[in-house]
Amino acid sequence: MSNEKELIAAARRKALALYEGKLVPHHSCGICMALTFNLPAGPYQALRRGGVTGDGECGAIKGGELVIGQYFGDPNPAGPVSPKFRSAMAYFRSQWEKRAPLGPGGRRRPDGTLDIICNHLTGPQGDFAGENRHKFCMELVGTMAEILAETLLKFGATFEIKPVQ
Repeated sequence: MSNEKELIAAARRKALALYEGKLVPHHSCGICMALTFNLPAGPYQALRRGGVTGDGECGAIKGGELVIGQYFGDPNPAGPVSPKFRSAMAYFRSQWEKRAPLGPGGRRRPDGTLDIICNHLTGPQGDFAGENRHKFCMELVGTMAEILAETLLKFGATFEIKPVQ
């Protein structure tokens, strides 16, 4: 168990280092999720600032879902959704809904779902290029990396957290 806790903490540290922009240049939230778990960043580029426009959903959350798909999805694009994949996605969602620091913009919609539109989450933080918004998103990225690592481990994935390069 201690090894799992260390792996989860290492995932958080790596995601924060990638996002912060001090040790290495700043990486966007979705790309942090991919690179933390040693996956190619290419497709995660579309998650930058909520689909580039800010009108899409949070890249840290969506990036986490994509990582789960890469670990547990069927390699056959016509294959069925496995029970493990379905359960991992449901668990991941249940955890971020409880634990992700979404701030005042992450309100429940009338249908009961949480609003995770990037502009809605970041709007209350002020200027998108500002320090408050950066800190807000950085904390969200770290939390999502923890939740993602926990989810992957819970459902049997093996991975390592390589040093930031």
